[in-house]
Amino acid sequence: MGGSEARRTSGFPTELTSFVGRRDEAAEVRRLLSAGRLLTLTGPGGVGKTRLAGHVARQVARVFPDGVWLVPLAALQDEAFVPHAVIEALGVRNESVRPPLDVLVEYLRERQVLIVLDNCEHLLRSCAVLAATVLAATEGVRVLATSRHRLGLAGERLFEVPPLSAPAPDEVTAGAVAAERFPALRLFADRAAAVVPGFTVGEGNQAAVARLCRRLDGLPLAIELAAVRVRSLGVDRLVERLDDRYRLLTGGSPASAPRHRTLRSAVDWSHELCTAQEQLVWAWLSVFVGSFDLAAAEAVCAGEGVDSADVLDAVAGLVDKSVLVREESGGQVRYRLLVSLRDYGREKLAELGEVTATRRRHRDHFARRAAEYERSWFGPDQAEITDRLQADRHSIGSALDFCLTTPGEARHGLRFASSLWFHWVADGIWGQGRHWMDRALEAGARPDDALTRALWAGAITSLVHIRSAAVLAGTAAPRAAADDELPVPTPPPVPAGLLAPAKSRATLASFVVLTRIELACTLVSRGRPERAVPLCREAIALCEAHGEQWARGWALRTLALAHWALDEYDSAAEQARACLRLPYTVKQHQSLARTLDLLAAAEASALAGSAERVGVLRGAVDRIWRDIGGNPVEPFPPPREALGNPAYERAYRRGGGLAVDEAVAYALGEAARRVPRQGSEVPPDDVVLTPRETQVAELITQGRTNKQIADALVIAQRTAEGHVERILVKLGFSNRSQVAAWFSARRGEGAVDC
Repeated sequence: MGGSEARRTSGFPTELTSFVGRRDEAAEVRRLLSAGRLLTLTGPGGVGKTRLAGHVARQVARVFPDGVWLVPLAALQDEAFVPHAVIEALGVRNESVRPPLDVLVEYLRERQVLIVLDNCEHLLRSCAVLAATVLAATEGVRVLATSRHRLGLAGERLFEVPPLSAPAPDEVTAGAVAAERFPALRLFADRAAAVVPGFTVGEGNQAAVARLCRRLDGLPLAIELAAVRVRSLGVDRLVERLDDRYRLLTGGSPASAPRHRTLRSAVDWSHELCTAQEQLVWAWLSVFVGSFDLAAAEAVCAGEGVDSADVLDAVAGLVDKSVLVREESGGQVRYRLLVSLRDYGREKLAELGEVTATRRRHRDHFARRAAEYERSWFGPDQAEITDRLQADRHSIGSALDFCLTTPGEARHGLRFASSLWFHWVADGIWGQGRHWMDRALEAGARPDDALTRALWAGAITSLVHIRSAAVLAGTAAPRAAADDELPVPTPPPVPAGLLAPAKSRATLASFVVLTRIELACTLVSRGRPERAVPLCREAIALCEAHGEQWARGWALRTLALAHWALDEYDSAAEQARACLRLPYTVKQHQSLARTLDLLAAAEASALAGSAERVGVLRGAVDRIWRDIGGNPVEPFPPPREALGNPAYERAYRRGGGLAVDEAVAYALGEAARRVPRQGSEVPPDDVVLTPRETQVAELITQGRTNKQIADALVIAQRTAEGHVERILVKLGFSNRSQVAAWFSARRGEGAVDC
């Protein structure tokens, strides 16, 4: 929202280690990317394709006003899921069962984005189809792919990522420090210093380090694996051991590329230096395709003489040896295997003959988690469950894939996918859930109660959404006559026992609530809103008793809709604002957009002269829908005539420039200082422009046009226009002359530093 710098690059992991060298390579990749719309970085595993792609993506982010997005594909095993992975990475919500590629093309049609498809080699056909379809249907989209093999499309440009340069023996001379000129040596020095503080490459050891980097063909992954051994072996002994190891390369397959044999030998060596327990855990952990927590590692690896303490020790040892990458976010520690090391571990697992048994343990663990999450969903832990499911999404996909590709496991896959109905529905990814359930049925699974629950929940929420939108748009039936009784069943009273929170009754409570919401929405759409009010209040009371927020948001919106249909506009606005105060509503942007839309409708009908507020709210709503690729079906007609088209359009643009938290604060009446009324000549004293906005404001003061601003700052014109619009939004101004006068005054007061 609002086109912030943080939104420009999405999905790229935080760089925990320095990026070494590659200046010339990065420049060439940028040139190729500007010259064509599809560029593939190729090269062997471990050469640094992913790291280079991420580095370049950050460098060119400002050229793509709609963002630069990383789509990690290493965890995928099902070719059909490539489009799903892209729309998930872009934050697009697909609540329908439309083909995901169609949803993606529609979303991207008018956008200027860079999509980075990372690790395509095992999904070449799907990646090629997706890239060809998207590029043919759009003009502003570019694709940067990383793969060991080309995609094979017309117009595809290739760049083979070279290894890091290392000095030849005659290039290491006394009195000169080679590490300053050769990135392979700089990388080794940087990574070795992480395990031996103060380590440097100088005259005393640079010849040995240079020989080591040459032995490793300058492959970054191989160099990093070797560098962690400095702590235990020292440089000289390390090189001696590595020389012994690499004399065995002549016995390798002549069909293998030399650099492939180099990496293989480096990984073999790391494996041999692991303890027997670490080697076994490495093999078992290779069934994980994404990151995982310690509990998941213990579930897969513990047993048969291996207890939790053994697993913890092995994980710690593999982290120390740089086999496992340790990641920490939000206080949670997770681990992952790099793709090359995961593939190596799978080879060892196959040699042990334990692939199926280990993947079944992996599946069982995540199926148990899914069942537990379903039991806990209708309660106070929804936000935490949502975060955990997001973190485990790749493991869940892998476990489901195991069920649907292993004979006799389809029924487990159907129950597993069905138990996650709340995840598919609440997160706006119903299309993914239907994909898994349909595949399970195609694989021979028989429909059961779990599937019925899942399909019912998906249908109910879709029906409520469509009918609510129809009511707001004025396309629903008019108010029914007093004697016009509808054939809508009256649900039985809520059992008293459901009002007492209990995990054993939580799933039943959730369906009782959804039933009442659906009936209430049906009554509103059929002209009986007065009968909907008590049903909504019952649903809200049940949600409150359990500390639940997702279904409560649906119930509050339906209650607001009923009040709106009864011409009780103040009450409708009150219920909409109550929904906005739920943290879960704000976190789920499709729920936020629906609630803001309903609030705008209520305020448009309730207050004289509120068209400016309505314009701001509608601008925010449409921006959210645009960002997530959703479809509000048919919004209510804006009250343009109340304010006049130009003024309404200014208010609408202001709303479109608000960040999510600003839009919510404005809707709740808490943003008067941050979002001043249109036409105000005196912005709040605490308005702060970003450094880039300050540069733009200075150029506006000089009388520059948007194109001249773009040229001066070397940015796209659309990006310059976005900065200008956000400055107007922040200051509450309607034209550039107001910005120039304000900026000149602030500069005279010394409040801004140019």
